Amino acid sequence: MKLKAAEEANIDCELVKFPEDVSEAELLQKIFTYNNTPAVHGILVQLPLPKHISEHTITSAVADEKDVDGFGITSIGELAKRGGHPLFTPCTPKGVMVLLQEAGVDVKGKHAVVLGRSDIVGSPVSYLLKNADATVTVCHSKTANLPEVVKLADIIVAAIGQPAFVKGDWIKPGAVVIDVGTNYIPDSTKKSGQRLVGDVDFDSAVEIASHITPVPGGVGPMTVAMLLQNVVDSADAAFDRQKARKITPLPLKLEDPVPSDIEVSRKQHPKQITTVAKEVGILSHELEPYGASKAKVDLALLKRLEHRQNGRYVLIAGITPTPLGEGKSTTTVGLAQALGAHLGKICFANVRQPSMGPTFGIKGGAAGGGYSQVIPMDEFNLHLTGDIHAITAANNLLAAAIETRMFHENTQKDGPLFRRLVPDKKGKREFVPVMYRRLKKLGIDKTNPNDLTEDEIRRFARLDIDPDTITWRRVLDVNDRHLRQITVGQAPTEKGQTRVTGFDIAVASECMAILALSNDLADLRERLGRMVVASSRSGDPVTCDDIGAGGALAALLKDAIKPNLMQTLEGTPVFVHAGPFANISIGASSVLADKLALKLAGTEPEEDHNEKTGYVITEAGFDFTMGGERFFNIKCRSSGLIPDTVVIVATVRALKVHGGGPDISPGAQLPEVYRTENIEILRKGCVNLKKHISNAKEFGVPVVVAINRFSTDTQAEIDVIREEALAAGAEDAVPANHWAEGGRGAVDLAHSVIAASSKPKPDFKLLYSLDGTVQERIEKIGQIMYGAEKVEFSELAQKKVDTYVKQGLGNLPICVAKTQYSLSHDPALKGAPSGFTIPIRDVRMAAGAGYLYALAADIQTIPGLPTAPGYLNVDVDTETGEIDGLF
Repeated sequence: MKLKAAEEANIDCELVKFPEDVSEAELLQKIFTYNNTPAVHGILVQLPLPKHISEHTITSAVADEKDVDGFGITSIGELAKRGGHPLFTPCTPKGVMVLLQEAGVDVKGKHAVVLGRSDIVGSPVSYLLKNADATVTVCHSKTANLPEVVKLADIIVAAIGQPAFVKGDWIKPGAVVIDVGTNYIPDSTKKSGQRLVGDVDFDSAVEIASHITPVPGGVGPMTVAMLLQNVVDSADAAFDRQKARKITPLPLKLEDPVPSDIEVSRKQHPKQITTVAKEVGILSHELEPYGASKAKVDLALLKRLEHRQNGRYVLIAGITPTPLGEGKSTTTVGLAQALGAHLGKICFANVRQPSMGPTFGIKGGAAGGGYSQVIPMDEFNLHLTGDIHAITAANNLLAAAIETRMFHENTQKDGPLFRRLVPDKKGKREFVPVMYRRLKKLGIDKTNPNDLTEDEIRRFARLDIDPDTITWRRVLDVNDRHLRQITVGQAPTEKGQTRVTGFDIAVASECMAILALSNDLADLRERLGRMVVASSRSGDPVTCDDIGAGGALAALLKDAIKPNLMQTLEGTPVFVHAGPFANISIGASSVLADKLALKLAGTEPEEDHNEKTGYVITEAGFDFTMGGERFFNIKCRSSGLIPDTVVIVATVRALKVHGGGPDISPGAQLPEVYRTENIEILRKGCVNLKKHISNAKEFGVPVVVAINRFSTDTQAEIDVIREEALAAGAEDAVPANHWAEGGRGAVDLAHSVIAASSKPKPDFKLLYSLDGTVQERIEKIGQIMYGAEKVEFSELAQKKVDTYVKQGLGNLPICVAKTQYSLSHDPALKGAPSGFTIPIRDVRMAAGAGYLYALAADIQTIPGLPTAPGYLNVDVDTETGEIDGLF
């Protein structure tokens, strides 16, 4: 009956049958699967269950929001409360009440007698009648003087499970009788030998009652109808839950002066990460908590929310910074707090995971600062969920694989080498799946290893790596200058096969760039396999898949690809994911974090997008001309996403440097010009801001300037920056004091971002196409973005470019690695220099990540430690376990 009724109501219904000896664990696993399937809106467990299975355990396992039978603890408990709000009302009791209503029976003040006290009918129908203001008596088989009690009833609900139990002479004339009984009695006139009767002797009762339900054909169809209604209600509720996202802010207790970052972080008690997730619509099975304050989010969420229109996408960049930094991360967090905690928008801050090298070095952490931070900041800065460690393991596995492959090729002939690569197991030799990638690359269309010719065996087994061309280095997440150049293979067991190589900081690994740029796990796997680690002696590129490590690297990174969820000081959500080294890579958080956040902040098809849309605030490393340019030309080209607004962060301090002020050094006292008003130097320095605005507008996206305000800034200085920014074409220029005030200090900035983000972007374009030459792409970046007159390529750089083109890898976007302290390649050239020549010393390849990086400076890919490194301040309170000394 239920299946047929569901089909007639256009409700998909699946009947899942189990053998009688099914285990409780199997049944629970099936329920768990359906609990976590968004397309399933109702789960019914047909009772009774086999004796070896606990009915309570099974029925309690059904998710409350899918308990359309209404028998779960939550629904029954709420039903029993006066003024309770059950998610679902049990179907038969609900049908009883609808029958009474449709028959025009007013139960208010009436005496109702319920025969039976089962959890399925008797108890819940008594709650419903009581809540409808009837006076309710619950009877059962042990009730004394039962006929006399029933005789007093205005309404009788019979659910006692005994055929024809209630006689006609028990019923008060004019009473209403609802017969819920389902009893089979022998009947030789029926084909089945039995017939269905109720708990009431219908023939004697029908003459006395004013209304009576027949059996069959009375309550039964109503039960099915109410079940279908509950399923529809469940689907509606699920849809409403998707729309009803609301962030409950955490209040800030501001102090003046502002305490240290670690003190501010520690004084705020964060929400449970499960609460943060629930507020923004992440389902429980999509969340993988790592303790109370951080969690990974499953990429399956993208499929569930693919119908949504994306929220608005805001890129935070900056002017050319000083060594002290100008507050991009703080602005990212502060703006997110303003939008989420103060303007009621669903808003995510998407930031990079910081390397622990700088955390223990000179730079410190990267959680923001003051009252605009990601919390807990110690968990943010140390380990997080282990993604960087996974990158380190994957990178170093490949490094070991390269050395090992060369060793074995150098010590074995073709036949033994091939037989060891493809060993005979139980009389059969088979290629493993990753080997088919190399076979395809070589044009060998064979699947049986025994069919390869001697030449094919040689070509397959020998990568013939030229050691001088190996670009793959080992990594670790520590600043250690002594590992910049090392010699490997010095043990006697390596038979003299030594090689000079070195270490990079873990976030400089191409694996990290791939993590940031991948669109899904399959994309990650393909990119890892494409990574070029060396050339053969004949000049062919040798890839990770040639070595056979692509699948293993993907396995090491399969959890790392899931973005990490945290929160700001004001309880708004943050995705922390990926952290590619900004010096030689894109310096931005991951594409997947952005895509997840944009869907979570997006709108349902019938919602007013302009009114309901949320925001995703993300950041590009260094200034706009470096980080922003790469963000558009590399990250957006890969993701297909387009920012709605660019926010350029400016400070009075940095603009004075560009106007001719003296150099600034970390740890040294600021010269007087930075502590007092100086309009002349400031106005001269605004040329740097104007160039960044111009560069951002090259992409056809609106620009808002955020003036990150310091206590020493004067109103006149703020006015100068605003005047110059508007003259350069910015939509607005707004002072913000989020470091000292949290989101409240960035509310004006948030309003400007909302206004700018609402504008259409008909003129969006990337800076260059991939059709021209590598040199043309680099020249376009140098001339348009940096202001250079020309670009010169060294002999090495030109040779490398020619090699990449020959290898079919010349049509990739470009990342120019240069100083972050000037628009040019020379850190001494401040302001907006022009007429200079950019020297390209080298061009390197990140084939898996999908770009070439041109070196216009000597970039250290593993920092060193200063005389007084940050780790000197770090310790653990052994009583509380709290970490002290981070900054």
